Amino acid sequence: MLEVTDIEYIRKEVNKKGCSYSDVGRRTNTDYRTVKKYADQDKFDPSYKKDNSKKNQPAPVMDPVKPTIDKWLKDDMKKKKKYRRTAKRIWQLLKEDGFKGSERSVRNYVSRRKKELLDEGEDASLPLESKPGAAQVDFGEGPFVREGKMVDLPYLVISFPRSNGFYVQVFESLKKVPDPH
Repeated sequence: MLEVTDIEYIRKEVNKKGCSYSDVGRRTNTDYRTVKKYADQDKFDPSYKKDNSKKNQPAPVMDPVKPTIDKWLKDDMKKKKKYRRTAKRIWQLLKEDGFKGSERSVRNYVSRRKKELLDEGEDASLPLESKPGAAQVDFGEGPFVREGKMVDLPYLVISFPRSNGFYVQVFESLKKVPDPH
């Protein structure tokens, strides 16, 4: 998107100084077709901005089916993504029940509603908190290389969730591990 100053420069260079579209395009690093578009405009009003935002138009035809769609969307949230109903499928199911609205109105509602439901789901989570000084301890036995041989030795792991720190201690086994060879 070009700035207003760039557009005014393009218009001045082409219309007043007689420069070519491609020459001005090279200097402004803009395609010559874009230069031509702005230079050939009869009226250029920098305060006018095209409103590309979607306007929420009321769709009274959707009111009776909104609870049904909401129920389907909530049920689908529990399923794998692969098995969820698409907006088109929802429209087809509604049509089978006598729905007279357009596919576009269903798509718009489903899109907006899915975003709302996802936002609600994020609010339901709890932050993971741990108290300072709290630790988790785990014992186990695992394979280690000792003097060139694989041996199973007991170990202790202490982890501190607050700092993501940990301490690992491997213990010498009191029992002799038999050599499989």
